[in-house]
Amino acid sequence: MKPVIALVGRPNVGKSTLFNRFTKSRDAIVADFAGLTRDRHYGDGRLGRREYIVIDTGGFEPTAETGIIKEMAKQTRQAVAEADVVVFVVDARAGLSAQDHDIARFLRTAGKKVLLAVNKAEGMVDAPQLAEFHELGIGEPHPVSAAHGQGMRSLLEAALADFPDDEDMDEGGPDADRPIRLAVAGRPNVGKSTLINAWLGEERLVAFDMPGTTRDAISVPFERAGQKFELIDTAGLRRKGKVFEAIEKFSVVKTLQAIADANVVLLLLDATQGVSDQDAHIAGYILESGRAVVLAVNKWDAIDGYQREMLQRSIESRLSFLKFAPLLNISALKRQGFGPLWKALAQAHASAFKKLPTPQLTRLIIDAAQHQTPKRVGAFRPKMRYAHQGGMNPPIVVIHGNCLEHLTDVYKRYLEGRIRAHFDLTGTPMRIEVRSGDNPFDER
Repeated sequence: MKPVIALVGRPNVGKSTLFNRFTKSRDAIVADFAGLTRDRHYGDGRLGRREYIVIDTGGFEPTAETGIIKEMAKQTRQAVAEADVVVFVVDARAGLSAQDHDIARFLRTAGKKVLLAVNKAEGMVDAPQLAEFHELGIGEPHPVSAAHGQGMRSLLEAALADFPDDEDMDEGGPDADRPIRLAVAGRPNVGKSTLINAWLGEERLVAFDMPGTTRDAISVPFERAGQKFELIDTAGLRRKGKVFEAIEKFSVVKTLQAIADANVVLLLLDATQGVSDQDAHIAGYILESGRAVVLAVNKWDAIDGYQREMLQRSIESRLSFLKFAPLLNISALKRQGFGPLWKALAQAHASAFKKLPTPQLTRLIIDAAQHQTPKRVGAFRPKMRYAHQGGMNPPIVVIHGNCLEHLTDVYKRYLEGRIRAHFDLTGTPMRIEVRSGDNPFDER
């Protein structure tokens, strides 16, 4: 699973700027006044081949007892509980404060690996001002400058030092003698627990806790029709005797980790609640992660014809970017629709790992160009010469030719449609990359 790094500190020490550096984004709003960040903010980052999740938090006041400050402190405590590594950010220019000591006292009892990042320390690597931060009892200070990007790599390497590299991650293709890793994602109370318990009860399988490398991640191995699956649960399965109970407590970080670990994601929607912003956010993360996905509408039997029509329209408008994903209607409580659901999950997994032969891809794009020529841009018209597969899960098609940087997104979607139809790719996102050859007459 991806390790989780939480950024903690008092207001206006540069946590959000550090978050943007770690995620190579501008997702966190940065301004020169305190209290801008209030809720937990999640983002993805990568150092080489190692991926991780970063949590940005608001200004932390552990002793706060009332108002918005207390709620912000509650959010920060939750982030620390979810994290594998906590980066405690302090301000080199402002020096130590009583609030820093309060935070350090809390972190020393949290039982987490803690790194001390002394921010705004441009040109202060060996400065005597850093010595005072040893008072916190957290360990060796890491002088960094989030605004200028100084010290970022060494801080990240220290944070990820205890976690394995992802070089040996198995592709988990359909031909490999490994189970299909299936994640069940969705909002609280959509029926994830009921569905999981129905599967386990129907198949009468023995389930067990499988300890992970960074934390005790719980997975449920089971087999259906000769196919082995490994269920990665986002609801937090807990063992109680011989019965598994699923605690419906939505954890953002657990969902992100489960999606990243999975081969296929089942996104469960609630027919009685419609499609929410949270559903759309989870769906967007699945698409960004490149995971195969199947949509299932639970509690379908609990709504009438008019509600079903409105729900269908809501799905088409709010989840339009998942048009490639099969949509099935089920009732976990009554165990209805499970057969078609399992078939769709297996087909999505097979599509994600399908081999696309180079001769077939090349003929396909040439035929597509003859049927609909790419739009001319100035004096140039893109010309596609050949294509090959560049990766799986999701399938990546690399097209070579001339002036392909001028291919429009509309034309790429047209090519994607042709490729999907030819190879019957359903339930998996697909990416098209273009490589243009150098023009030998450019210098003339």
